[in-house]
Amino acid sequence: MSQFIESIKVEDTEIFLLDQHQKRVNETFSYFGKEVSINIDEIFKSLKHDEDGLYKFKITYDLTGKYRTQMIPYAMSEIANFQLVENNSYDYSFKFEDRKELEKMKILSKAAEIIIVKNNHITDTSYSNLLFKKGKDWFTPKTYLLNGVQRQFLLKAKKIKEAEITLQNLSEYSHFQLINALNEADDSYSYPIDRIKNLPKTSEQIEM
Repeated sequence: MSQFIESIKVEDTEIFLLDQHQKRVNETFSYFGKEVSINIDEIFKSLKHDEDGLYKFKITYDLTGKYRTQMIPYAMSEIANFQLVENNSYDYSFKFEDRKELEKMKILSKAAEIIIVKNNHITDTSYSNLLFKKGKDWFTPKTYLLNGVQRQFLLKAKKIKEAEITLQNLSEYSHFQLINALNEADDSYSYPIDRIKNLPKTSEQIEM
């Protein structure tokens, strides 16, 4: 049976974006025709977590409602470089625990992290959504692989906008940053666009 995961930010015993995470879990059960779900808030409270600091609260669950939890200390780390990797068939509409295809793409790349290109459009990294800066504004690709909770939150708050970001116009952006449940939008954690090793310099198709 398929396993799914939720990685949730917990800082100084406070849980973040709970409603968005619960909504995604409920939608996963519903999509696969299950009337049951799991209650993230109840699971978190049962752990009686009382440690200060930043943690990744990870729940791994299946469609019968069985789950296991981990509370993992978390710290952001700088990524040395990125590589664009083409995969036109990869689908990650749900947050599956199975990440073999993602790990395979990373291994075959020549960089610390990958940015997945699907049908000539920029999507996500192996573990995050993306934001790209043009002028003073930040944009996120319309062509995401997974509509992450942080991405949804920022769009709803009108802090970012959606845009069609392709190989042809990628070099029009000056910086980019990675966002997910643990990584909020923060200009100080952005990368210059040339941190992408195989950034297209022209409108011609890049060799992947």
